Amino acid sequence: MTTAKSAARAAQESPVFRTIARIGYVVLGVLHIVIGVIAISVAMGGGGEADQGGAMETIRDTPAGVFLLWAIAIGLVALAAWQIAEAFLERDPDSKKKWGHRIKYIGTALVYIAIAITAVVYAMGGSSDSSESTQTFSAQLMSTPGGIVLLVIVGLGVLGIGIAFIVRGFTRAFEKHLDLPTGVARKGIVTFGIVGYVAKGIAVGVTGVLFVVAAFTHDAEAAGGLDAALHTLAALPFGPVILWVVAAGLIIYGLFCFARARYARM
Repeated sequence: MTTAKSAARAAQESPVFRTIARIGYVVLGVLHIVIGVIAISVAMGGGGEADQGGAMETIRDTPAGVFLLWAIAIGLVALAAWQIAEAFLERDPDSKKKWGHRIKYIGTALVYIAIAITAVVYAMGGSSDSSESTQTFSAQLMSTPGGIVLLVIVGLGVLGIGIAFIVRGFTRAFEKHLDLPTGVARKGIVTFGIVGYVAKGIAVGVTGVLFVVAAFTHDAEAAGGLDAALHTLAALPFGPVILWVVAAGLIIYGLFCFARARYARM
């Protein structure tokens, strides 16, 4: 553990590593903005997949798209490494809180790595269908003993993450991880953070609900990723308006990520 802590501390003290990790927040911002734009297209009756895969495909089709995808992968891997380093260096004297923070950091790192892998797949000319992958996962899980219960647990877990995003937004808990400027800039960044976290929380929460629905209806096709969640919102009464609001929130979250790249405590 001492060796791991030493390596983590050495990595965090590297200016180059710190800079690349900050770039990770920038590319996260880009992805959320692209997803938000695609979601607006869906709200207007257009096509496109409003998830990481759809965002990667959109980016790949732009000039220098492959280069940007590799930059996204590198930035997210660096950001994941930073999260893992934070897990090893967690100094909270309360052991329960310490392990809770470590799980959070490592879980976040795994999400970043998964998105980075998706970026590499698209950079190499491949593709992925997150909704189909989610449905396959749900079908395989339901076919195992106790699979229905496990799928409900997965859905409630994802719903819990969505609720956590919403709570973090309303309580402005994200501020403690930022060294914000004063004045109007601070108010603007905090406002973007509140709106962005709530919007992302709604999208993630709906994804969790879809897992639970799939479990209770024994229909794996009811499950889906972020794209399916946003399409579900669009199908609600006043759905296009709701989706417009959530999409705008995702774009605002992307802009908040740009500010986070500059002001995150690293």
